[in-house]
Amino acid sequence: MLSDLDLPGLHAYRSGYREPEGFDAFWGATLTEARAAGGDPVLTPVRTELRTVEVYDLVFAGYGGHPVHAWLRLPAERGGPLPAVVQFHGYGSGRGGPYDDLVWASAGYAHLLMDTRGQGGAHAGGDTADPVGSGPAYPGFLTRGVEDKETYYYRRVFTDAVRAIDAVRTLDTVDPARVAVTGNSQGAGIALAAAGLVPDLAAGHFQAPFLTDIRRALAVTGTFPYAELTGYLGARRHAADAVLSTLGYFDGVGFARRAQAPGHFSTGLMDDICPPSTAFGAYHAYRGPKSIRTWEFNGHEAGGAQDVADALAAFRSAPAQEIEER
Repeated sequence: MLSDLDLPGLHAYRSGYREPEGFDAFWGATLTEARAAGGDPVLTPVRTELRTVEVYDLVFAGYGGHPVHAWLRLPAERGGPLPAVVQFHGYGSGRGGPYDDLVWASAGYAHLLMDTRGQGGAHAGGDTADPVGSGPAYPGFLTRGVEDKETYYYRRVFTDAVRAIDAVRTLDTVDPARVAVTGNSQGAGIALAAAGLVPDLAAGHFQAPFLTDIRRALAVTGTFPYAELTGYLGARRHAADAVLSTLGYFDGVGFARRAQAPGHFSTGLMDDICPPSTAFGAYHAYRGPKSIRTWEFNGHEAGGAQDVADALAAFRSAPAQEIEER
């Protein structure tokens, strides 16, 4: 059944997100500090039995100069510098193994898949630690350091994402003017943050985005991972104001207002994990050319592989032109 508003209601919906004071100053200072701490990426070839794709372990300096791992996959046959796609993975997962996620390189792109620090213990494996600790947290990642924007976990993750884009643009196999971002769920939320923080991306694809229109999500869904926040606040009732203030600096609606690249969204109308109204909240706020694809009978998987096919086509085509339904 529908988990949220019907389709006319989604088209009419506008987020009630209120941007906190100093949003741009906070992120500007964060990224300046991270870039000052960073070094050159290190690229190590990985031996595989693949014939059409080359795989490399790329380690770059993320937030605080901390080492962040990523897989770089390149088509074995290539001429000049390639367009690149930087991908971010779903909640709790990791970058997986060298044989995973071969689609983008097979389609002719340089493909960078970033590990999300501290994750990868439950699903596809990860190799990147999070050296920064936090105070009490609900099990998971969503509440780590959440009472202060300076210590919040996603400050480090979103900074890592920007530094991943910085890193891929230094490679002589990549055309720095043709770098796009993509992701599903948490990965889409990270990609949306990157699109808002990096003004000259070529495109973005955001499938069932997490961490967008967060207060709306807390009001209409009781499922995890958002239930980590409600569980935390149920125990730490006094912290609600601080937590909600922090989250304002990390909400995808705020980043959407700043994103300029052509953006392609998708959502399943039966999604009870990242409710479709939260995707539409970010979509309607999105500054650049945009499109959104809805899937009537799908949940958090949205369009699944069809969304990937749509993204492949969109990244090769002209910018989106305010297409709400196809």
